[in-house]
Amino acid sequence: MIEEPGKFAVRTVDDPTPGELDAIVKVEACGICGTDIHVLRGEFAPTRYPIIPGHEFCGEVVEVGSVVTNLSVGDFVAVDPSLFCGHCRMCRLGRFNLCENWNAVGVGSVDGACAELVKVPSASAFPVGADFPRNWATLVEPLSCAVHGLDQFGPKPADNYLIYGAGTMGLLLAQLIKHNGAGGLDMVETNQARHALARRLAADRVAVSADDLDRPKGWDVVIDATGVVAAIEDGLQRVGRGGTFLMFGVARSDASAKMSPFRIYNDEIRIIGSMAVLHSFERALALFEKGVVDSEAMITNRFSFDDYSKAIDAFLSGSGLKVQVGPR
Repeated sequence: MIEEPGKFAVRTVDDPTPGELDAIVKVEACGICGTDIHVLRGEFAPTRYPIIPGHEFCGEVVEVGSVVTNLSVGDFVAVDPSLFCGHCRMCRLGRFNLCENWNAVGVGSVDGACAELVKVPSASAFPVGADFPRNWATLVEPLSCAVHGLDQFGPKPADNYLIYGAGTMGLLLAQLIKHNGAGGLDMVETNQARHALARRLAADRVAVSADDLDRPKGWDVVIDATGVVAAIEDGLQRVGRGGTFLMFGVARSDASAKMSPFRIYNDEIRIIGSMAVLHSFERALALFEKGVVDSEAMITNRFSFDDYSKAIDAFLSGSGLKVQVGPR
């Protein structure tokens, strides 16, 4: 439980009970991502404390509400953590991820999955096949964010891409882009220990700086998957004429970046944001079950809930990729 920004502890809490349309999920595993760090530090504005974190998770349904028909006890599910009101202007436009009352399991004001049991809306839980290790299904949520990111600009076959960051999200995006028929895929990653895996999974070239990639006319699509201002500013300069810059990484809410307004105008460069998940979770699950991403390579660390501080340290060290916590 994060009791206040910068302060967390392991606590015993009451078991959740389902409303008539809810399900109770016995957590198998929960991934840690950059958003969790922002929540922990008090940098994610919608969050209210105290809160149990955890929004990338999977587990077994152990109880359902009285009118639930889409799930049964015993189903193994991945869960879309996004919650929206359904009646604000953005929701009426179908842009639920931009809901004016947006919330999420483990991020806003609803307790998340860094616990043995978590309550979720039954409509947000999607049964997962049994053909792979159960803990791999934590990747469906971040993969659904990557799918939505690609939805934002509509990838075209043979486009050339540059991705900043070969962490979990950068590598998920890279594998999706490769699957969609990229003409070329380059990555910038300052952690050289990640270069070999990036090349094995998707990248044609990997470097610590875009200067080393020798593409003077730039790339058709440049994606920031870091949220680091220096990377964003550099990436904006690497977009070719008529190209697209996708702002995918989560920066601090008070961060700012410099750009050339004239170049945006003169070269007709599109700058697009991508926020969370929208109509992409089921498609991500289908891609996951098809084996489009190398799940075994992506999950590198596993800790118990009691060792949450060690899990955070492992994530921040950059020594692996996806860090998980779980009850065992």
